[in-house]
Formats: sequence, C-alpha cells, structure tokens
Amino acid sequence: MEIKVLREVLPNEVKKPIEVLDFLKRMGGCYPNTWISYKILLTIPVSVVSVERSFSKLKLIKNYLRSKMSQDRLNGLAILSIVRAMLENIDYATVIDDFAGQKFKKDHIY
Repeated sequence: MEIKVLREVLPNEVKKPIEVLDFLKRMGGCYPNTWISYKILLTIPVSVVSVERSFSKLKLIKNYLRSKMSQDRLNGLAILSIVRAMLENIDYATVIDDFAGQKFKKDHIY
C-alpha cells in the first residue's frame, strides 16, 4: 500500500532508486516499509562477481596435479590467492619468526 501511495506523491524527476531513497529520507519516516525495501535493494550486489572470482581461483589452484590436496590446504591457498593484494604488505620474515617461535614453544611443552 505504501508503494502505491508513494508512487502518487513521488516527483516526476525522481527516477533512480537512490533518488527515491533520498526522497524517502527527506520525508522523515512517512514510508517506513518502503524505506527498508529501498535500503535492501541498494545494498544487495547486482552480481556475484566475488563468488565467481573465488571459484575461478579454486579452479586454478586445484588442478589435476593437485587433486589429492586436503580441504584445509585448499581453503588456505584459495584465501591467499583471493586476498593477494593484502598479502603484498606482509613482512614474511616476521611471520616465519612467529611461526618458528610457536612451533618451538609447542614442542617444549610436552
């Protein structure tokens, strides 16, 4: 019902969904269900590019030669491949030292 009423009061120059959301914001809560609907509409991604990219990376990682790879290792390699840009800022010497220190502590606990 709100959408039918909104259609009658909406100015003719408002055509895009973001413009409708701005108009609803200016109205100050007159159409709460329509406000929520438009917020959801504008936050849902148009495509699932990130999911498609993830499957593409998985196909590259798990090829015929690595078909015996464990699920944990595959997940780790996929995450590293997907967030590769973030990995460029990591200091590998520090990571290796931290890992070696944890391994040493773990071995000496027993």
